[in-house]
Amino acid sequence: MSVGKGMSEHYLDNSATTVTSENAAQKALMMMTTKYGNPSSLHKKGLEAELEINKAREIIADSLSVDADELYFTSGSTESNNTVIFGVASAKRRAGKKIVTTAIEHSSVMESLKKLENDGFEVIYLSPDENGVVPPSSFEQAVDENTILVAVMAVNNEIGSIQNIERISKIVKRKNPDVIFHCDAVQAYGKMVLKPKKYNVDTLCVSAHKVHGPKGIGALYIKKGVRIAPLIYGGEQQKKVRPGTESAPLIASFATAVEEFDIAKNREYVKSLNTYLKSELLKIDSVTINSSDDALEYVLNISVDSIKSETMLHHLEQDNVYVSSSSACAKGKKSYVLKALGLSDKLIDSSLRISFSKYNTKDDVDAFLASLKNGINTLAKSK
Repeated sequence: MSVGKGMSEHYLDNSATTVTSENAAQKALMMMTTKYGNPSSLHKKGLEAELEINKAREIIADSLSVDADELYFTSGSTESNNTVIFGVASAKRRAGKKIVTTAIEHSSVMESLKKLENDGFEVIYLSPDENGVVPPSSFEQAVDENTILVAVMAVNNEIGSIQNIERISKIVKRKNPDVIFHCDAVQAYGKMVLKPKKYNVDTLCVSAHKVHGPKGIGALYIKKGVRIAPLIYGGEQQKKVRPGTESAPLIASFATAVEEFDIAKNREYVKSLNTYLKSELLKIDSVTINSSDDALEYVLNISVDSIKSETMLHHLEQDNVYVSSSSACAKGKKSYVLKALGLSDKLIDSSLRISFSKYNTKDDVDAFLASLKNGINTLAKSK
């Protein structure tokens, strides 16, 4: 990727965020400078903004094969996950106080559930296998008549492991049809085909800035008939499920990014980059690959023997190569996801996450490999 005045940057941290596409950025600018009205206003400028929001809702809903009136705009996945978790807990408190999830969910799920545990709810955290996959049979054993919510992410943000959402949902609903099944699909959206209706998923969230849209906007699918108490109270917008003035520029920009999806083509392309990178990493004795062969091709987690993640990150940064050590939301804390996989502290402390987008090239991979090898040689000698 080339940005600025000819400076080459090799950005491989796309699970944290992606560059906003040119078309999406231009759409946001147009909305802020031309169709800038409040979508709730009854005059022409308000109607212009409202029509753009309605069009965007149709585009994003279509990408998920759901109805437009089942889609609500939020500020992103953290708000969406909080809305579902606290909303279900409030709406179904009398039905039970048990929640089932996995030990490798996003922090916005984990922290919300910790709060509910403090409030008297029982939360079951199911452990993954060594590949980061939670056996569907584990859900069958955990779900009972007191369970009100099951929350499972489609693709893990640190290791790329894929959960079989359709099969898990079928097992959960067979065990207790009244359970609300929630899926955090942020890392899967735009990279895999998602059909929550077909999977019998009740709620599902996605985020724009992971798919070359702007930060600060996400979408939450809530199946018709599912009742969730709102997290925010205010005006009449979005059927009071998520009130407040909608950000028309961000919503329209989000939809523009979604219109540029080519899931099959991009996934095959990214797979070629991932395969090439892994083949080269396997030639380096001091590198351990933590992501399984079945992980989503967009994410690859590795460890570099005896060199701490932060040290290697700063070395790579000097060569304009950008990766991460774990989830951006973790702010450098030790990865509980890798801990749940049973990895040693040594591997966890030296882990790096490389994550791709459709804009990456073989040059980006080669730049990473060159800087990594140089870092292994120079940093190991300086110890």
